[in-house]
Amino acid sequence: MMRVMRWSTFDHTRLLRYAGLFTYLCTGIPLLRVDWTLERVSGLSHPDVGLLLLLLSYVLFGVVYALLTRRLGSRRHPVLKILGLVVLTATAIGVGWFSHSGLSALLLVVVAVTLPWTLPLPVGIAWLLLQNLALIPVFRGFPGFGWGTATLQAALYLGFAALMFVTSMVARQQDEAREEQRRLNSELRATRALLAESSRIGERMRIARELHDLVGHHLTALTLNLEVASHRVQPEAVESVRQAQAVAKQLLGDVREVVSELRQGESLDLSQALRSLIEGVPTLDVHLELPQTLSVDDPQRAQIMLRTVQEILTNTARHAGARNLWLTFTRTEQGEMKLDAHDDGRGAVTIRPGNGLNGMRERLATVGGRLVVSAEPGQGFALSAWLPVEKSA
Repeated sequence: MMRVMRWSTFDHTRLLRYAGLFTYLCTGIPLLRVDWTLERVSGLSHPDVGLLLLLLSYVLFGVVYALLTRRLGSRRHPVLKILGLVVLTATAIGVGWFSHSGLSALLLVVVAVTLPWTLPLPVGIAWLLLQNLALIPVFRGFPGFGWGTATLQAALYLGFAALMFVTSMVARQQDEAREEQRRLNSELRATRALLAESSRIGERMRIARELHDLVGHHLTALTLNLEVASHRVQPEAVESVRQAQAVAKQLLGDVREVVSELRQGESLDLSQALRSLIEGVPTLDVHLELPQTLSVDDPQRAQIMLRTVQEILTNTARHAGARNLWLTFTRTEQGEMKLDAHDDGRGAVTIRPGNGLNGMRERLATVGGRLVVSAEPGQGFALSAWLPVEKSA
C-alpha cells in the first residue's frame, strides 16, 4: 500500500530555511550569464573591482544565511546574530548596487525569513521597513528611474518581503506552540508517574493494614485460644496443640514482618517522574545524575521538587541560551535532598529574580528548604536547592 505523506510530517522550520536557500540560489542564476554580469558592471568606474565585490557580496550572503539559519529559534549568541543580519542586509544591497539590478530586492526577501527568529516583533518590523527603504537609492541609480519610480519599486518589493516576514512569523509561533505542547506533555507524564507511584504506595499501605488488622488479629486470637486449649485437653493431645500454637505464632511473626516490609516502601520514588520531565525539552541536552534511590516521604515535597526542576528547565530553555544543562541530585548528611543545576549558557552580570525564581524560593521555603543562584558572564547559570525530604516531628 502506498504511504501518503502529509504536510504535518514535515519540519516547518527546516522547510522555511530550505525555501530561503532555494530563493537565494535562484536569485544567483542571472550571475551565471557572464555577458549579462559584465554588462552590469561595465558602467562602474572600476569594473574589475565591481565584479569582484559583486561576487563576494553574493557568496558572503549565502554563507552568512546558512550559518544564521542553522538553528532557527536558538537564543544563543544574540549579538552575533544581529551582526549576521547587518551583513545579510549590507551584502544584499551591495549585490543590487554593483549589478544595477533588482537582485538585492529578492535577497532582502530572503533576509525577511530570519527577522522573526532573531529580533523582537517591533524591531523586526522596523528592520523590514528600513532595509526596503535602503533600496530606493539603489533603484534611483537605474537608467530612467527618478525618486518617485524608485520609491514605488521599493514599495512593490516590500509587499513580497512582508509576505515572507509574516509567513516566517507564523512558523515561529507554531514552533513555540509545539515546544509548549512538548513541555506540557512532559509535565503530564511526570505527574502521571508521580500519581502511579502514589497509587502503588497507597495499595501497599492498604494491604499492610488489611494484613495487620484482619490476619494479624485472627492469628493473635488463634494463638490465645490454643494457649487456653493446651491447659484443657487430654494429656495425649497437649503436644499437638502446642505444635499448632507454635505454628500460629510463627505465622503471626511472618505477617508482622511482611507488614513492616510493606510500610518501609511507602516513600515516593522520583526517578521516573524526573526522567519523564526532561524528555519535553528537545532544545536542551539535559544530563541527569541520580543516586541509587531518590525517594521522598511526603507527596507535597515530591511535588515541590518536580516543580523546581520544571522551572529550571523552562528558564534555561527560554532565557539562558544554553545547549547543555546538568542536574545532579545528592543526599546531604542532614538528611536533605540537594539539587545542583548549571548550564553552559551566556550567564549574566547581575541576577534579577523573576516570577520563576521567586516562585521556586517560596515553594521551597514552605517546607524549610532554600535556594541559592549564581551566574557569571559567559559561564552560565548555577543553582542549588535544598529540600528536607521528611516532615519534621
